[in-house]
This record gives sequence, C-alpha cells and structure tokens, in this order.
Amino acid sequence: MRSGEFATILRLKERFRSDNAAGILLGIGDDAAVLEHVAAKASHKLVWTIDEQVEKTHFRRDLAGWIDIGWRSFMAAASDLAAMGAEPWCALSALSLPADFEDEDLDALARGQQAAALRLGTSIVGGNLTRGEVVTVTTTLLGTAEKPMLRNAAQAGDGIWVAGRVGLAAAGLFALERRLHDDRLDGVKEAWLRPWARIGEGRHAAGRAKALVDVSDGLAQDVGHIAEASGVRAVFDEGALREHAKRTGLDSIGELVLVDPLELMLAGGEDYALAAASEVPLEGFWRAGTFVEGQGVALKRTTGRERELFELGFDHFRSRM
Repeated sequence: MRSGEFATILRLKERFRSDNAAGILLGIGDDAAVLEHVAAKASHKLVWTIDEQVEKTHFRRDLAGWIDIGWRSFMAAASDLAAMGAEPWCALSALSLPADFEDEDLDALARGQQAAALRLGTSIVGGNLTRGEVVTVTTTLLGTAEKPMLRNAAQAGDGIWVAGRVGLAAAGLFALERRLHDDRLDGVKEAWLRPWARIGEGRHAAGRAKALVDVSDGLAQDVGHIAEASGVRAVFDEGALREHAKRTGLDSIGELVLVDPLELMLAGGEDYALAAASEVPLEGFWRAGTFVEGQGVALKRTTGRERELFELGFDHFRSRM
C-alpha cells in the first residue's frame, strides 16, 4: 500500500533531517529550502550539478535493490562535483514513482540516498514527488570549490592520470545481467551497485592538474572529452592498462564474464573514477597514457602501433541498456 503525497513527504522529511547542517536554515517541509552559503573562504565558488537516473536506462529493478539504486543515484551526481574539484554542500532529490512503487520501496530508496549523503558529509534538503511510468531519481547537488576544474586546458606532453579502478563496474553489470553466480564476481558486482564519488581525489587534483573529468561513460569517451575540449589527442598505453587490470584482478574477471579487460576499461562506464591531464604525478592517481599533438583518441599497442578508438562508451541517444 502506498501512502499519499503529503504523508510521503513527512516520511522523507524525517529520513533526511538536516537540522544541524551548516548553512541549512530550512530543509524539507515548505515550498523551498532556505540556505545560507557558508564558505571556508570568500573566494570559493558555488558548483551546481544535476543527474537523472531512469529505470530501464540506468538501472533495472531486477538487477539492483532500491537501497543500491538510491546510493548509485546520489554518487553519480556527486561524481560530477568530484570532477570539478568541489566539496558537496547540500542536495535536492526529485522522484517520479509508478503506481506499483510501495512505501517499503521508497523507504529502501531513501535509505540508500541517505547513506550516500552521510558518507559524503552532506544533506538532502528538499526535492519533489510526482507520478510516472517508471522510477526516475533526479539528484541536484550544490558544492563549493576555490578553483573549479575544467576540461579544456590539457596540453601535449601531459600525462593521462586516473584515480580509481576502471572496468570493474562494467564487469559487474555483465555478471548481473547474465546471472553469473561465482564468489569471485562479488567484488565487481559491488563496484556497479555501490560506486564511489572520488571527492578527495578531485580536491587534491584541483590546482595541480590542468583538466579533470569523471569516468561515467567509459574511459575512452570521457578522456576524449578532455582531448576534444583542449584541442589535443589522447593516447592510452596498452601496457599501463594491462598492468592496472592485473593489479585490480580485472584480467581474471574478464575471463569469467567473457569480455576483454581492455574493452571493459575503455568502453565500460559507471566506475566514477577520475581522469586528469597533468604534467606531474598526482597522489592517488595512476598513469594511463599521454596527451599529444593532434586530435582523437587512440590506444598505443605494446607493438608500438596505434589503434583509433571510435564511439566507445555509453551514449544516451545511441546506447540501450
């Protein structure tokens, strides 16, 4: 049985209490939240992002529980802040729910959102509820950054540096879709179900790296955004990628899901790792390649030959889940 709109709002208000959060004068319960911006320095900028997770496009309820979906939806939005070198401040959540969505489902979804918000030290202060054909979770996040990172300042000679493990979430999704039951796949399933927004690494890169992006649609495609915006060419090093796959266990996982680890790393998304352009090493990042003169994205084989990488990764208007 589903509660009415106003009873549901009261349930969410209790779940997402933000009474003691800095700068939150009024949270859920009125027509809008009331905020008082409290920045560590007057020079800090507001960084504002929005991310939508749509059933049958970003997730399926037969593959993930509602707690996981709540967590994933929040971390996906927070990853955009990480890519700007920002610190999360507060969030809004808009939910579109179908008729078969029960109170217990909503409680589980909200628990996942709350757990993710608490892990990042932020609060959900408002949102919206409406009826829809499928579940849609839209998360708006506000953050602060002294020097927001952009994508357009990479230069030839800069390294391609990555924070996080890439390819594991894609392997996890393959395992879940194919109903593969093997204890060795538990970790990659968790990588897809419970990704992390790398806020700390993003803040560390800010002011040190030249450009930064989060890896949500695949390493090749997202690093390609830096290359295109900066007018340079991104060349991945096969040896470095293979070493990363070995270090994270993705090489053996690829055999279990019957997918080449390189494909999982370059084309698989939703790892929410960070990729940076930097002429110096970055703490917590590993080197995956180099930006050079030219355009496009390529993979430099161990033989020295380059393979052009075209249209790898997720595209909302090309891909289907």
